[in-house]
This record gives sequence, structure tokens and C-alpha cells, in this order.
Amino acid sequence: MEYGFDDYAALVRHCRSYRRFDEDDPIELGILLGLVDCARLSSCGNNMQRLRFHVVSAAEERAAVFATLGWAALLKDWDGPAEGKRPTGYVVILCEGEPSTIRHMDVGIAAQTILLGATEAGYHGCMLRNFKPAPLLAACGLGESGLVPELVVALGRAGEEVVLEEADPTGADGHGLVYWRDEQGAHHVPKLPLADVLV
Repeated sequence: MEYGFDDYAALVRHCRSYRRFDEDDPIELGILLGLVDCARLSSCGNNMQRLRFHVVSAAEERAAVFATLGWAALLKDWDGPAEGKRPTGYVVILCEGEPSTIRHMDVGIAAQTILLGATEAGYHGCMLRNFKPAPLLAACGLGESGLVPELVVALGRAGEEVVLEEADPTGADGHGLVYWRDEQGAHHVPKLPLADVLV
């Protein structure tokens, strides 16, 4: 199908959840700050601008943040990336004041803005909602801040192959809508075809 915005469509197709990275090629602090600068300009409910962002770049703080995270619940036998394959940067998205439905939407908009920007810059990432809030705040030096952690965006140079494929929602293929890894370690992500999501 011709959209007339092929470059953007290609960017979205390549903006997947990557969970293994190349620690020998770290993402620069300047890029992380640039991604947050874009996120702060994105739309938010009532223009209240209640989100706050904590950028993690230094190796010691990265290790502390990593220890608070859970990875890929659907991959039952996988505890997360091994050393050498871990993210080389994080953006922790926090909320000032009590979160609400509209603030959760703000978080999603900001996180997708960050991931699209990272993909454009040649990096990739993953949104993580599975974390231990108090230890995460402590790892970021924000234990007494009163901020509420909402999402962690893990970032770095891709260290795995991610393959988009058409989903079989019946599960006859053995996977259905569940992402999976093949024998070579490639990460497969089933997506419903366009006709199945139009109503």
C-alpha cells in the first residue's frame, strides 16, 4: 500500500521493542538529553506538563537501575539481558503529583516520542513498566523527591534482530499474538493485518 509517507512508515516499522543491546557502543549522554528535549515538546493533557525525566548514562547508575527492572514476561525462561547486552542508557519518566488516566496517556506519548527519535538516530529501546518503584527511585537518587515513577525507557545500540510478521490470531501457528524467539535468537513480533484492526 502506498501511503505517501514511506520514510515515516519505515521508521515506525523499525521502532520495535529491543531488549538486548551492544554495550561496546554506548548511547551518548547528549543524545539522551536530545530525546528528552523532544519528549518535553510533545503533546500532553491540558498542557499541564506534569512529567519529569531522569536521564541515566553513567555505568554505576545504569547497573543500579538495571537491578530494579523486570524483563519480557512472555519469555518465561529469560531473566533479562546478560552483561554485555544490557542497555547503555535509560530515561526514567516520572509524574509530579498523583498520576491519572490523562497523565498515563502523557507518559505513552512521551515514551513513543523518545523511541521514535532513538530509532531515527540509529539506536533502539524498550518501554519497561515492570520495576520496583522504591528501589528505582533510590537508584536514581530521587527517593525523597515525591515523584512517582511511571515508565523506564531502556536505550542503546541494538544487539538483537527483531522481525515483524503477520499474526495468526487463532494460534494455529503455535504463537498467535505472543512474541517469541527462534533458534538463532531472533525476536519475532506478530502483528495483526490492517484489515483485522479496521472496524
